[in-house]
Amino acid sequence: MTDNRNTILAVVLSGIVLLGWQYFFNIPQMEKQRAAQQAQQQAQQPAPGAQSGTTPQAGTAPAQPGSAPGAGAAATPTLTRSAALEASPRVKIDTPRISGSIALKGGRIDDVALVKYRETVDPKSPAVVLFEPSGAPNPYYAEFGWVGASGTSAKLPDQTTLWTQQGSNALTPSTPVTLTWDNGGGLTFKRVVSVDDQYLFSLKDEVSNTGNAPVTLYPYALISRHGTPQVSGYYVLHEGLIGVLGDQGLQEFAYKKIDEEKKKEYKVTNAWIGITDKYWAATLLPDTTAAVQARFSSNAVGNSKTYQTDYLLDPQTIAIGGTGSANARLFAGAKESKLIDVYDKDLKLNRLELLIDWGWFYFITKPMFWTIDFLFHIVGNFGFAILLVTLLVKIVFFPLANKSYASMAKMKKVQPKLAELKEKYPDDKMKQQQEMMALYKEEKINPLAGCLPIAIQIPVFFSLYKVLFVTIEMRHAPFFGWIHDLSAPDPTNIFTLFGLLHYDPTQLPLIGHYLWLGIWPIIMGITMWFQMKLNPTPPDPTQKMIFDWMPLIFTFMLGSFPAGLVIYWAWNNLLSVAQQSVIMQRNGAKIELFDNIKATFAKKDPPKDDPKKDVLKQDLKPKAETKS
Repeated sequence: MTDNRNTILAVVLSGIVLLGWQYFFNIPQMEKQRAAQQAQQQAQQPAPGAQSGTTPQAGTAPAQPGSAPGAGAAATPTLTRSAALEASPRVKIDTPRISGSIALKGGRIDDVALVKYRETVDPKSPAVVLFEPSGAPNPYYAEFGWVGASGTSAKLPDQTTLWTQQGSNALTPSTPVTLTWDNGGGLTFKRVVSVDDQYLFSLKDEVSNTGNAPVTLYPYALISRHGTPQVSGYYVLHEGLIGVLGDQGLQEFAYKKIDEEKKKEYKVTNAWIGITDKYWAATLLPDTTAAVQARFSSNAVGNSKTYQTDYLLDPQTIAIGGTGSANARLFAGAKESKLIDVYDKDLKLNRLELLIDWGWFYFITKPMFWTIDFLFHIVGNFGFAILLVTLLVKIVFFPLANKSYASMAKMKKVQPKLAELKEKYPDDKMKQQQEMMALYKEEKINPLAGCLPIAIQIPVFFSLYKVLFVTIEMRHAPFFGWIHDLSAPDPTNIFTLFGLLHYDPTQLPLIGHYLWLGIWPIIMGITMWFQMKLNPTPPDPTQKMIFDWMPLIFTFMLGSFPAGLVIYWAWNNLLSVAQQSVIMQRNGAKIELFDNIKATFAKKDPPKDDPKKDVLKQDLKPKAETKS
């Protein structure tokens, strides 16, 4: 029947989309998670040394200061993080959201931990570490300073320079820190570092010339990351080098891509550049009116890689007795949507919101997040907020769904007439279709109505998936009971008897990816089965088989999806059952849910012989006797 065919078509298309999603995204994600766990274990052991970052060099001519960097420092043995921190005197960083330190040797911001975020859902687990010093297992830091113009012989501060601390003993939102260094040749360098109560560092570098000749210097800033980081592996999420570069817009380079291109350079204004992870980022925010020579680069260091984003500002010629200065800003922290928007607006930045990967359909995804976040601040639970959003979506699309289900109800009522047409024109399919279309037109039926309810929820499904996947607000957001993280799969598993058996079935080859089946995916499958049973049993055996198996297939496919998405789908199924039942009953169609469920478990009678076969046997029997 046409309504069944359309519904099956919509379900099958949805299944194809989900299978593709599972194959291209969820399976790589599980592999990446395992690789990340192994890498974390290996990080506890001694590893080959890492090379220091490279300072941007002012090229052979002052007009082109952004040429390739010089050679970095020699490789050093890898230390533990604590040992690497102890290798330099430090200035403590103490804010409500950041703990860490600034290295006096090199003047780098290379020790940042995000105290509001933990590695696991356990509040006693270690804080998330963003920056690590050179010499640690995973060096990642920001560096600021001056580069000399071609022919400049003046000694400038570098990664080995030991700065002198002045003023306060710790960097806090209310107490900036001042660092100074004298090169012994007439140049005195001064750096004032301040930080707000979130994740924004502001730096002012000054250089005073008391020597016997003018000097031309280029201010620079860089973020360097050593080793290729473990990434989520999802096509829908960018992790790597990122920036919005003036009128050239958003530029994104995954680690593999910049490995291939080696270096990308831009000369622009109104730019920001950095390195982004799924939830965290380190970003340089130069003055929006400054002309910058920005660069993304990848450099080989033995068997490892060093990734860097940096920029040079226009040169400053500092006369004898004169002073030069440069300002810089660094965002180093969690990609909280509201905070990113505040920085974007207050600092008049060029779409810093793109630091969060909202995707191509941001016009759906971002409003979805805003709505969930707004409801969260009312009800205090992101799980409840998702349930309320599902209800709001149902209300918004109610007129369309009402027409759809009403049309389906009319389709049920004309089923006897459709059956008569098939009997009347058993061998003329074209005539059948013509008469069917005429009947639909007469009864004002839309034969594609069955596709709409499922088609409507597909963009909502993907936008909610994106919100759960990319927004840090959803990270470690609990629901109730055993769901402690809505952005992660349901931690229970029927194949381990929900924890009684201590083994991991997902490690099995080929089928292991589908052996993650928790309680909520099972609930979702049951609600989907109820929704399927609301429709009459298809007369065609193939259609019936698809209807019978589809809930089970979807249950396994969604097993490793974020728990918040599975809860949404289950709740949406229940609302659809209620909505469809009410609308179809109002349109005079019989609600066959319980009849179909009862028929599913009823004892099946053995198939009877086909009367046509009996007639054929009777026709053949006399002929056989006559022949004999």
